[in-house]
Amino acid sequence: MSDEEHQFESKADAGASKTFPQQAGTIRKNGYIVIKNRPCKVVEVSTSKTGKHGHAKCNFVGIDIFNGKKLEDIVPSSHNSDVPHVTRTDYQLLDITEDGFVSLLTDNGDTKDDLRLPTDDALLKQLKDGFAEGKDLIVSVQCAMGEEQICGLKDIGPK
Repeated sequence: MSDEEHQFESKADAGASKTFPQQAGTIRKNGYIVIKNRPCKVVEVSTSKTGKHGHAKCNFVGIDIFNGKKLEDIVPSSHNSDVPHVTRTDYQLLDITEDGFVSLLTDNGDTKDDLRLPTDDALLKQLKDGFAEGKDLIVSVQCAMGEEQICGLKDIGPK
């Protein structure tokens, strides 16, 4: 054994992963799962009994949280599945540009200009109409696996 003290200096971030493993048998409806490398919200889970090969299987049906596509996956219940880290952040809407991007105000006073308008028609109409009327709007941005998209809108009154 060595009596030396070791000190490690890290100049980078912790390198947080975009996903974390979770046993397939513990993932429930309304949770999240990665299916075919896409972050999905679980809308249906069914578990089969153990067969002659010994594993109960979980059948997951998920909806991609960014494009709304339905994806399915079957995983042995004792195996690990990837679960995405999904975060939701609220920003104040400052401007909508002609090229389809939005300008948002962050909590620390900076602007965030790299987000596109939402693809959901109802949300897009609500956002554009509210902005045109001069309302103060707060947009909710959902982030998972390096992707971001506007997923909600709150009206906090006139400017």
